[in-house]
Amino acid sequence: MDKLEMRHTLLAAKARKKMSWDDIANAVGMSPVWVASACYGMNSSSADVAHKLCDVLEVDSDVATALTAFPTKAWDEAIPQDPFIYRLYEVVGVYGETLKDVVQERFGDGIMSAIDFTMAVDKIEDPKGDRVLLTLNGKFLPYKSW
Repeated sequence: MDKLEMRHTLLAAKARKKMSWDDIANAVGMSPVWVASACYGMNSSSADVAHKLCDVLEVDSDVATALTAFPTKAWDEAIPQDPFIYRLYEVVGVYGETLKDVVQERFGDGIMSAIDFTMAVDKIEDPKGDRVLLTLNGKFLPYKSW
C-alpha cells in the first residue's frame, strides 16, 4: 500500500467511525495536528503508534506499514483553491518577508526548523466571532560560516 491509498483508507475510516482528530490523537497519545499530518501521508509514524492508529480506526495492518514509511514531502505547486489553505498561502505571501525579517532581527541569520517542530490549533472564543490560533513552534537553526 502506498501513502495515497493509505490516506484514502484512513480518511474513510475516520469518517465511517465519526471520529475527530482530537478523538484519534487522544486514543494514540499524540497531538491532533501530528496525527492528521501522518494520516495525510506527510509524516512517518513509529510502528507502535501506527498499530494503535490502525486499531482505533479498525483498518488492516498493511496501513500500519504505510504509516511507518518515510514520506516524500511534496505537494501540488499550483495556487491552492481551497479557501482555508489559500488563506495560509496568502499569509505567507503577504507576511513571509516581514516574519523572516523580524525573526532574523531577534535570532540572527537562520531559519525555523520544520523538523524540530510542533504545531497546535486552538479556538479563541470572541463575542465578535471565534478566532483561530495557530502556533508554529520550531527550533531556530542559525546559518554557519566556514
